[in-house]
Amino acid sequence: MIKKAIAVMTSGGDSPGMNAAARAVVRTALYEGVKVYGINNGYQGMLDDDIEELTSRSVSDLIQRGGTFLGTARCPEFKTPEGRRKGFENLVKRGIEGLVIIGGDGSLTGSSLLSKETGLPIVGLPGTIDNDVWGMDYTIGCDTAANTIVDAINKLRDTASAHRRIMLVEVMGRNSGWLAMMSGIAGGAEFVLVPEVKFNIDSMCEEIKAMYDAGKRYSIIVVAEGAGSAIEIGKAVEEKTGIDTRVSVLGHIQRGGSPTVEDRMKASMLGEKAALAIISGASDIVFGFNEGKVVGVNLFEAVNNTKTLNPELVRLARVLA
Repeated sequence: MIKKAIAVMTSGGDSPGMNAAARAVVRTALYEGVKVYGINNGYQGMLDDDIEELTSRSVSDLIQRGGTFLGTARCPEFKTPEGRRKGFENLVKRGIEGLVIIGGDGSLTGSSLLSKETGLPIVGLPGTIDNDVWGMDYTIGCDTAANTIVDAINKLRDTASAHRRIMLVEVMGRNSGWLAMMSGIAGGAEFVLVPEVKFNIDSMCEEIKAMYDAGKRYSIIVVAEGAGSAIEIGKAVEEKTGIDTRVSVLGHIQRGGSPTVEDRMKASMLGEKAALAIISGASDIVFGFNEGKVVGVNLFEAVNNTKTLNPELVRLARVLA
């Protein structure tokens, strides 16, 4: 059954390209003659009835902007069946017949519960810099975030070389080491520490000392936050090697910035696909990219399976170091 009105929202941590995806959802729906509403501030806005009808102008001058114009917020109440029912009723009273949600694993898990309990048709788009959604090799924002980290590594290398220092760079990735691994390889890091792979700090320090003895001027170590505190690891490295060591924790700078061409294009393609799918009556699908092609993954499978780090990347990081 063709839908007459849909809604779009962003949820969880912001990621560059969310605006491009939401823009594509809105303009595709309007092109198809379907009303489209924007839910402000994620699930909290759904419960607060902070919902407004969007026009083509509502999403102008957005494709180049990071963050999310719809906003995002934590919402403990939505974790309860009563909270989800309240949000659903706010959608129904406006005639909203389907929802496109752009967010990460936690946000998609919330949408799967909403779908199960209410029957509301939902299509998800993976918006997370961690690139940790199962069933796909790309999530919106991951490319921009990785480029931001590589840019920081490039700058830190200059000062590390000048002072013959060891430089540790802590990046996001509580459960997933994708960002650390990709940026570490692309940034030429000597070591990449990720939560998926155990590491021996004594062995690493012995390797570093041997490299310095052979004439190396500096070392870069990229640390995913889930592998341990870079500050604590840095203290241990300096103590064990006797080499001047510094730590940079990049923090939320990784989430911001104008999205790359890849994030703009892929987010736009996924946004169009999501809008067409929800309008046509599809539900419980997450659209992403795998091997360069748009793929549809079952929503419940996506949130109930864990994506693993490609072992080839782990091997490559060691070979190229």
